[in-house]
Amino acid sequence: MQIVSVSFLLFAALLLIAYYLIPRKGQWLLLLAASYLFYLWAGVEYLAFILFTTLTTYGATMLMDRNLRKQAGFLAENKESLTREQRKSYKAGVKKTNRVFLVLCLVMNFTILGLCKACLVDPLRTAAGSGTFSFLTLGLPLGISFYMFQSMGYVVDVYRETAKAERNPLKIALFVSFFPQLVQGPISKFGQLAPQLYAPHPFDGRQVSFGLQRMLWGYFKKLVIADRIAAAVIALRAPEYTGVSFLVLTVFYAVQIYGDFTGGIDVTVGLAQALGITMPENFIRPYFSKNIAEYWRRWHISLGEWMKDYIFYPISVSQPMLKLSKSARKKLGNFGKRLPVYVASVATWFVTGIWHGLTPNFVVWGMLNCFVIVVSEELSPLYERFHNRFHLKEKRWYGGFEILRMFLLMNLIRACDLFPHVGNYFVRLGSLFTTFNFHILWDGTLMKLGLTGLDYGILAGGCALMLAVSLVQEKKGNVRELLQGSTALRYCLIFLLLVIVLLMGSYGIGYNASSFIYTGF
Repeated sequence: MQIVSVSFLLFAALLLIAYYLIPRKGQWLLLLAASYLFYLWAGVEYLAFILFTTLTTYGATMLMDRNLRKQAGFLAENKESLTREQRKSYKAGVKKTNRVFLVLCLVMNFTILGLCKACLVDPLRTAAGSGTFSFLTLGLPLGISFYMFQSMGYVVDVYRETAKAERNPLKIALFVSFFPQLVQGPISKFGQLAPQLYAPHPFDGRQVSFGLQRMLWGYFKKLVIADRIAAAVIALRAPEYTGVSFLVLTVFYAVQIYGDFTGGIDVTVGLAQALGITMPENFIRPYFSKNIAEYWRRWHISLGEWMKDYIFYPISVSQPMLKLSKSARKKLGNFGKRLPVYVASVATWFVTGIWHGLTPNFVVWGMLNCFVIVVSEELSPLYERFHNRFHLKEKRWYGGFEILRMFLLMNLIRACDLFPHVGNYFVRLGSLFTTFNFHILWDGTLMKLGLTGLDYGILAGGCALMLAVSLVQEKKGNVRELLQGSTALRYCLIFLLLVIVLLMGSYGIGYNASSFIYTGF
């Protein structure tokens, strides 16, 4: 059952009705049942994966919690008799034991995630196809990257004592499996999401309406924009499309992945809002960013925060990095002081790359992002002097130039997603400097990509609408809030958007609206 299918809409409608009719104390149990039904619909064979993560998450946190409660009791009983060093030594022993549980849980789960991702890559994929290892044809279980990162973040937080362990295994099962976020996130923290999942929620017509409106907006971006332009993106990956054609590909792919990913997140967050649950925002108009670092603070925010909290910070403040900083500072000055941050950045972007996929292109993609961010950071004093010398920040046009520069640079880096063989990507990138075939923009080449003139018209209008809404959000805030004062206008716009989705959504024979790009990650 895919979130853009009719069956999902019926499923969501029945859930919403039942959710607000049953006693509020049972709402979280209904969400648990709905989440497992949703997961089973994707395939019974995947159930073992999510159950394994749930059981190991619960088991590890319960063992750590038991040790922490035992520690608290022991220290309270012996408060007067223990010296400071004895208390410190006892706590260190408990921490060491809990670290064993933490590491075992992380290793078991991330090993499974790695194996599942490896099944998508040759030679394992070829072996599965030939029947040698038929079990590998399972591929990537639904949502495994998202629910596993979310669950392991919770385990780490319990170890750090920044989150209290939940003792009810069914509540942990709901936190792991909450179905709206299974397809493509966002990745939530336990303290942020769990209390909302378990709390009773009275019916709030305003929140339900806002949630459904956001879902409709997500369907517009996914079905009218992303799935329509997908045909051209696929066609432009053919080897004959080089030079300016590659630049067109990068722009088209930027439109597709934005409509696809943000559209899916809008459906997810909107449905959660209709259920009375506030999920973290995953996007804040990333194409308005003025540099790559800002872009990643606006795009896939929950993944970036996970990487920062559980990869970047632990590495950058670790004892080896502190020693490196101290020794490098003597030899390299201020650069040596920043070196641990850059080492942590490389490690973080490497992990981010392989999270997206185990093929070399995703590692290269991660390193390209890291390279641009690190170089920009090193050159920031030079940039600042240049800006001050020519008073560029005071010029209105310069902000637009920075946005356009970031958009083009990010598009060129992101296009690496599309070429598993990295050599093909660099050949296409190099063709921008050798093949100046601007004529493809008007000689009819674009009409051979699987799109008609009407399709291009719909895409242009849809992109203009997305841009207009984003501009309003950037300047004025939430569009739904702004429309609250005009009931007639609000319902006219909702009806118009519904008609557009129904009439202009990209449907067809063999159409599979489920193919969200991030499902493959």
